[in-house]
Amino acid sequence: MVTRLDYDRVAMLNRFRQFWTKVISPIANLLLRLGVSPDAVTLVGTIGVCAGALVFFPRGHIWLGAVVITLFVFSDLIDGYMARTSGTSSKWGSYLDSTLDRLGDGAIFGGLVLFYANSEAGDSTLMAAVTLWALVMGATTSYARAKAESLGLHASGGLAERSDRLVAVLVIGFFSDALNLPILLKIVLWLLAVASTITVVQRTLSVRKQVLADPANAGLGTPGAPAGGATSAGASGNAPGTAKGAPGDGPGAQAGPESPEQPGTSSSS
Repeated sequence: MVTRLDYDRVAMLNRFRQFWTKVISPIANLLLRLGVSPDAVTLVGTIGVCAGALVFFPRGHIWLGAVVITLFVFSDLIDGYMARTSGTSSKWGSYLDSTLDRLGDGAIFGGLVLFYANSEAGDSTLMAAVTLWALVMGATTSYARAKAESLGLHASGGLAERSDRLVAVLVIGFFSDALNLPILLKIVLWLLAVASTITVVQRTLSVRKQVLADPANAGLGTPGAPAGGATSAGASGNAPGTAKGAPGDGPGAQAGPESPEQPGTSSSS
């Protein structure tokens, strides 16, 4: 059953990517003709996401912030397409994309923390704490995968991957504010905090099971263990050596099967 659900999710995301690739390809091709690099698009997209979250969310303009963020999140589709089309996919691009995705994730949830900490907006110390909890556990989810893969193990999947978290918070946040139903956003943040925690536990148990199943390679530096214990995935939470432009866990992700956990959103874990 789990395998079937994972397959359905991947198939759905692939169909989503194919549709939006046709939509964004004229824009991407134009940028390439103008000499714009995929890395520049990645950087601008991240700046836009961070600005949308940190400018609008703390002031209580949740629906507007969600719209701005979603627009810039699609830069992940554009830069991935540009990298593949121009043949410039690289480990550097994968690293940059996934690292900046983490900044975007932090800005989105950090903006909501500031919203609830603002006495003139969300005004809820409890929800500020819950949102911070969701932020920390989301980051830990990505790190758990990255560290496992740097050791030659696997820690993907789980209850709440990166794309799930971003789609949920942006979509529900938009309707929560637009319909003046703040309870919706509170519910989804509680669910994400709990689901992310469960995902960390799931991935941890998965890694432990793999280690116990192969005690000969359980120690660092033993034969068969990756030298140095680090790969490009260690920095990004994505599959080792994955190049920018490879399928990710979000519709526009460029760096591994789970690469900023997009609404149609962003990329890992």
